Amino acid sequence: MNATPRALNRFLLALLGLLLMGVGGGLALISAWPAAARAWHSFAARAGTEGAAAFSSTVMPGSGASWIWVAAAVLSFVGIVLMVLWMAAQGGGRTDTLVSEYDDDGAPGRVAISGGVAEQALRNALQQDPDVAGSAVSTYRVRGRSALRVRITPRQGAAPHLIAADATALVESLDLALGHETPVLLSLEAGRRIRLGREDRVR
Repeated sequence: MNATPRALNRFLLALLGLLLMGVGGGLALISAWPAAARAWHSFAARAGTEGAAAFSSTVMPGSGASWIWVAAAVLSFVGIVLMVLWMAAQGGGRTDTLVSEYDDDGAPGRVAISGGVAEQALRNALQQDPDVAGSAVSTYRVRGRSALRVRITPRQGAAPHLIAADATALVESLDLALGHETPVLLSLEAGRRIRLGREDRVR
């Protein structure tokens, strides 16, 4: 439910995987095939000579350094900035507002309900269930709408479908109390010592 760019992450992981597979396949080929090893040594020697010539021909006047190093430093800086932006784009999507609507009945104005109201109400209600070992409720912004993510850890031996039904009833009661139907992702997750299947339910 968060704002993680999953398509971009999958593309980058696939690209990195292909790159590592290519490097690994090349190293295996060089180590196992003498002709490939000779070709690599010849290419490396030629590339070293051409690289040295390129550095010597691109020396900036008065500095004694090649502009290639400056370009490499700029590209490295740009790469670092892009990595920081990519890391900042992971996760996110949390919001503090569950409902925000304009009401023109009586005194016109905007009515806003904090997500903490629903989170605390659901957590307190779920704690009363003896089959629930733990719970966590969060509010996210999904496609322009606020939604709730309810994660429940059942106790050992508890029936997941019954817990899911009770949690669904609690969410429906919350909707009636707020007068607003909220999208909900209900997730039942096994604890460290509980071997239960995982069940997700989206409403």
